[in-house]
Amino acid sequence: MGKIRKSTVIWVSILFFTAVCTGSLLGWGLSETQNIKNSEFIMSFDTALPTKLLDINGELITEFASDEKREIISMNKLPPHMIDALLTREDRIFYSHKGFSFKAVMRAVVGKLTGRSLGGGSTLTQQIAGTLYCDRTEMSIMRKIKELWWAIQMERRYSKNEILELYLNKIYFGGGTYGVNAASKYYFGHSAEEITPAEAAILVIQLSNPAFYNPFDHPNRAMERQKDVLSAMVKAGYITQAESDESFDNFWADFDYTRTSSSAYLMRDDKAPWFSEYVRRELGNLIYGSQSIYTSGFTVNTTLNLSHQLAAQEVMDKYIKEGNLRYQREHSSRSDMAFNTYIPMTELIALLFNLPGIKVSEQRTEAVANATYLNEVNPVLDIFSLMCGLDNLKVSVINRANAKTKKENEKTTIEGTMISLENETGYITALVGGSKFDQENQFIRATQAKLQPGSTFKPLYYTEAINSRKFTPTSIISDTPVVFHTADGKPYIPQNFRGEWIGNVPLYYALTHSMNVPSLKVLDGIGFEAAINRAVSLLGITKEELPTRGFVPGYPIGLGACSVRPVELARAYSVIASGGKAVTPMAIRTVEDRNGNVILNPERDIRQAQQAKGEAAQIISPQTAFVMTKLLEQTVQSGTLGVQSWKFTYRNDNGVKYTMPAAGKTGTTQNWADAWTSGFTPYYTSTFWFGFDRPGQSLGLKITGATLAGYAWGDYMREIHRNLLVKDFPQPLEGVIQATVCATTGKIPTPACDGHLTTQWYLQGTQPTEICNVHSGSSTSGLSIARLKTELYKSGQHLTEKIDSTPLKLNLDFLKSGYVYSEEKEIEEPKSTVQEEQTMPDYNYLME
Repeated sequence: MGKIRKSTVIWVSILFFTAVCTGSLLGWGLSETQNIKNSEFIMSFDTALPTKLLDINGELITEFASDEKREIISMNKLPPHMIDALLTREDRIFYSHKGFSFKAVMRAVVGKLTGRSLGGGSTLTQQIAGTLYCDRTEMSIMRKIKELWWAIQMERRYSKNEILELYLNKIYFGGGTYGVNAASKYYFGHSAEEITPAEAAILVIQLSNPAFYNPFDHPNRAMERQKDVLSAMVKAGYITQAESDESFDNFWADFDYTRTSSSAYLMRDDKAPWFSEYVRRELGNLIYGSQSIYTSGFTVNTTLNLSHQLAAQEVMDKYIKEGNLRYQREHSSRSDMAFNTYIPMTELIALLFNLPGIKVSEQRTEAVANATYLNEVNPVLDIFSLMCGLDNLKVSVINRANAKTKKENEKTTIEGTMISLENETGYITALVGGSKFDQENQFIRATQAKLQPGSTFKPLYYTEAINSRKFTPTSIISDTPVVFHTADGKPYIPQNFRGEWIGNVPLYYALTHSMNVPSLKVLDGIGFEAAINRAVSLLGITKEELPTRGFVPGYPIGLGACSVRPVELARAYSVIASGGKAVTPMAIRTVEDRNGNVILNPERDIRQAQQAKGEAAQIISPQTAFVMTKLLEQTVQSGTLGVQSWKFTYRNDNGVKYTMPAAGKTGTTQNWADAWTSGFTPYYTSTFWFGFDRPGQSLGLKITGATLAGYAWGDYMREIHRNLLVKDFPQPLEGVIQATVCATTGKIPTPACDGHLTTQWYLQGTQPTEICNVHSGSSTSGLSIARLKTELYKSGQHLTEKIDSTPLKLNLDFLKSGYVYSEEKEIEEPKSTVQEEQTMPDYNYLME
């Protein structure tokens, strides 16, 4: 009896334990099933979405998705053969099973036990269930059980077409793409709506092993598997044999064998890749966790103007090519002279005097061999490695050779960059960071490169010279050979662009024709510290960064012997164009989440920071900025950018001509290593640079800021100002005055100065107060007092008989010059002996 009771208790305990376990498992299963119902909906699942970049007009620039590029597409938009290829390859009984296939499971088990490839055991439903709810990299029985469970639950919850659509938008197709639409654009360059049978076959074979069957890296493998899928589709009656053959032949006839596989990020459609990369890096600083940039579905409203960007890209492509052609022609002519003249001489000397060290024939042989390899052998090896799947050949041989040539190309291939800003807002409207954006060339020179600015640096400290009132646009400066001495007593002897000197010149001419010696005298006059402080404030360089930029007090700084980024130089010129107000270059205006809510507002933050600066936001006075603008206008009118002046003349709809005001400055650094132009209109500022990535190489005498960068600047600026209303630079209401003066002396002209006049703008109170004493002895017959009064009035003075300080002084100076009034109010010849007239030298001479 006791034994019976004991066994009963045991059985009751077992039953109770079993019931508890069963109930727990059932409760867990029901809760998880309910979780699917509550959280998983086909049309609203929380999938990773790309970040969209929009330009200033709302046009799509590109999308960021990097390693997870996904684009949702409805199944009814896909061609039938895409679905047919998928079912043929992955799950032929998809529409008849309940989420799993017992036969397929057993086949997979047997294949696993025997080590044979008998096909996979997972249905499409199991695959997508595993993708959504399991870690498919885990190779275990438990993972397979979970996958089966979720597959059954999905079949209970969704229709077959819903599951299939989810699969087509969620599954991984290789190359960093998720979903059939993104994959189609990556592999074929068009949307999934245009997929052909052969392309559908290529896509579905990626599902099993995308790295192994990638058609770019392994075209032969992909071709064989593609044939299998197409044959199966023919047998199933989805397509005919003729359709299969035609699609297959067309696919491989158009396939680009030289194209290499890369990530979806680099293969994306992008209308402005350099700008997009800049924005991507900026987003990385704004959004914590860089992966969210590619998966959160942000909409980034940028400052780019796609019409500006298109013009910039065309201009840069043209002039980078032109620069390299000029360089190669000049370099080739020098090489020919070396090979034909000097090399035979050195070899003869080496033989006669037993000096083997000066022989260069081996180097010449090496140069020829390298050229032959690059132009003939390398392309063949590249294609051969792709066709035959010899990856080691492609990587080890070609890449090693290319690494050496890449280093050499950085010294011998001219690169270029440009950036354009809207003066009023600081918007970056166009940006080109280099020749071609690809895996090997992602250095954004416009924002990253630190380069010597050469003579484009001069306007920065000329601004301080004008502001100091020690110099005016017509201050006369001697352009003659001079020896400056550094702080430690060492001599510093600057040279002009072509090693020539002109003599006495006014400041405006020295600047617009980029004369070095007069510029250094201006620098000497205002002091190194004042010049550097003014330049740094215009460039916007922080104090922390200053020690690494070479802003060393001394005469070399006056010729741009420091390092600046092109975007900083553009900012400095934009400040001048904006009346001296601070300008902050920006690329991102706002960032919205996938629901359209603004989550980041960089533009608002920048505006608030500018307002918080108060008066400090006015970097230079509006009066100084205006005078400086008028000086730089003359560079375009008659200086080193004079040949570009016609590009700013347009015709309106009525055929009437008008000219858009433009100002700027060219620059060429020592040894002709860098060619610059930076300039602006009332609307936009742009900066262009051409040079080598590795310093030390000369562009040659024929490539300068005026002859290359200036033309690129002129072409771009002409294009972006079409159809814009003509607008003048902002003129302050007070504090500046326009005066016509003698161009030779910079003083108030006499009637004898006729033909030697220039009209310039001055800070109020700095205009000339003395009358020219050089032309005072010339013939003045027939010139009336009214004419003289007119010229004096333009100078801000008045010739009058009133006895007050300034007019009296002018009258006295006028009388001292030897002129007297006649009763007919005409000017007579001077009574005293006058000095011989000095004529203005011929300034029609291009200097950098």
